[in-house]
Amino acid sequence: MVLALTCAVQNYDWGVVGDSEVSSLGEANAGVASDATKPHAELWMGTHPSGPSVVVGTGAGLKETIASDARAHLGERVLERFGPDLPFLTKVLSVAKALSIQAHPDKKLAAKLHASNPAAYKDDNHKPEMTLAVTPFESLCGFVCHNDMAKNLTEVPELAAVAGEAAEDFLGYMPNSVGWVPAASRRRIKGVFAAVMRAEKPEIEHAVETLQKRLSAADPATLRDVDTLALRLCEQYPKDVGVLCAYLLNYVTLEPDECIYLAANEPHAYLAGTCIECMATSDNVVRAGLTPKLRDVDVLVEMLTYACGPTKILRGDVVDEKTRRYVPPFDEFQLETINLGPNDVYDVAVSKGPCVYLVREGGGTVNGTTGTEAMEAKRGGVFFSSAGEAVRFAASAEGMRAHRAMINDWVFSDVPRPPKWKENDVEGWRAYEHGRREDDDEYA
Repeated sequence: MVLALTCAVQNYDWGVVGDSEVSSLGEANAGVASDATKPHAELWMGTHPSGPSVVVGTGAGLKETIASDARAHLGERVLERFGPDLPFLTKVLSVAKALSIQAHPDKKLAAKLHASNPAAYKDDNHKPEMTLAVTPFESLCGFVCHNDMAKNLTEVPELAAVAGEAAEDFLGYMPNSVGWVPAASRRRIKGVFAAVMRAEKPEIEHAVETLQKRLSAADPATLRDVDTLALRLCEQYPKDVGVLCAYLLNYVTLEPDECIYLAANEPHAYLAGTCIECMATSDNVVRAGLTPKLRDVDVLVEMLTYACGPTKILRGDVVDEKTRRYVPPFDEFQLETINLGPNDVYDVAVSKGPCVYLVREGGGTVNGTTGTEAMEAKRGGVFFSSAGEAVRFAASAEGMRAHRAMINDWVFSDVPRPPKWKENDVEGWRAYEHGRREDDDEYA
């Protein structure tokens, strides 16, 4: 079965005011003009109660529609593995200014946070996620490597002053191993981050103000990219501790069609641009900077893995001449981009699990085997297909560009995941798979 969906738009203050990908897609999807005075931040496609999708024609929620015959819609293995709901949530983000310094909890912590503070933590699920750039997309993602953090503590006196003794301890230690980060190094990364995040507000404000004055007075040609970012963050969030985090986390700019993924308990902040995002069905965020919302500093400091090193960028695997696939080390989801030329007819590879499609450019028609009447698939069209459904797109004369979110293929395989998965992101994958091992001085 293929169902057309009407989806929710979220108007968070970091979104784009005026014309944006989210406002344009939201208008096209719902057929209702957007309010140009509001920031349009996210278009949600899924079943999360904070922004559930609705089935066109019936008015029923997608969640309720799936639950009415979960085995048929989800497939046997997905139902057994994840329960009677869509296990992934897909979004489009239009980012005008930085989102908060944040991380998403693993399942154990999510359940604890939801039970203790359901108003702030909306559900009990973990939230690994993946981000595919639509435009050049800037983010902070994971801790910088040990050497880069040492360089920043040496060259950014305001950061070193706030970190205090933790900075001195860090600079006095150099790990002997390469590859895996030794636990002794991770403890020192945690020490620096904790000292910065827990510093008193007057100390932070003085340090950030001093940093801003020093960088503003410098010759622009001498500034690093991260210095320029710090100045921009000073304008967006004056005197905020998140400005200093620019020197602790990797500053990454993705080009269109490049992708990153983030395991639970990994720090990050999106900065600017447009992206497609896919994640486990959750809205749990632990924040500690660059935000007017609740800052749960102690929880964030204790939950992070403190993995460090360069961010792994995925450029996708070629499925065929029309489709490129992005596969993270998470069972709940993977992403595909489908590019069709003028008047192309394309049968999408059948998935054993449910899929959600977004038509982002161009248009045409879509239909499945159980209900042969083709539906219009214009820009902003969002569609759900049940497990095992054969889906066909027929592009118009202008062609079509679509994205498919789906269950990771490895869920349906009885073959163990290949060792190369652990090599995609040494620290991030190891932290996700094994958790923290603070008693291990050789491997983190």
